[in-house]
Amino acid sequence: MTIRPFVQRFPTADSVARNAATDLLARLTELLAVKPEVHIMLTGGTVGIATLAALGNHEDKASVDFTKVHFWWGDERFVASDSDDRNSLQARKALLNKIEIDETKVHEFPSSDNALQLDDACDQFAKIVDELKPQFDVVFLGIGPDGHIASLFPGKPLPAEGIQVIAESDSPKPPPQRLSFTYEALNSANEIWFVVSGADKQDAVAVAFGDEPESLPVGRVRGITGTRWYLDTTAGTKVFGC
Repeated sequence: MTIRPFVQRFPTADSVARNAATDLLARLTELLAVKPEVHIMLTGGTVGIATLAALGNHEDKASVDFTKVHFWWGDERFVASDSDDRNSLQARKALLNKIEIDETKVHEFPSSDNALQLDDACDQFAKIVDELKPQFDVVFLGIGPDGHIASLFPGKPLPAEGIQVIAESDSPKPPPQRLSFTYEALNSANEIWFVVSGADKQDAVAVAFGDEPESLPVGRVRGITGTRWYLDTTAGTKVFGC
């Protein structure tokens, strides 16, 4: 049985970020009350990083013991570790540097300055995932105007069954080299939370809620126990009318 997504609409990108951050604090509190640790997957992009910044500045952030939280990323640009293009570096500036964390629970994708080629970096990180076998509690995803999620782009072949991590050597959006979790890995998550804003996303959102959602990457993933959408009014115009 397919579980219907839970959709919330907000007037601005800022309100999307603030509400998603507040809801994540509440969800982490619930999860850590019944589990010794949790795994969350972060996303980059304007709204994704704004959500992390809202969490990093939240007045109630101290209510969560973030040393019990494992941090992952849905994808990463294969660039130098100090590059501002790195989702993980942006996340550290927005959130991780503002809370107490356990560095052993921060699982960044390899960078291009670690003496590894892209495919070798992919293999190395895939081994880490295979060893830890994380059960992702909450996965954050943004979407591109073309409907891509993480570094899974339209028109690209589907990863083979059983593959958790892929190397993308020719991304249509620069930089070209990236590492990404696969649809299979994302669909293993308990909850997926989309954070989306902007009129340029309305076509992709319409496909995700339309009759053929799997025609784009954004429509190919859903959480096992639930999928949430945090949309601003412009991103949801074609589906919801306002």
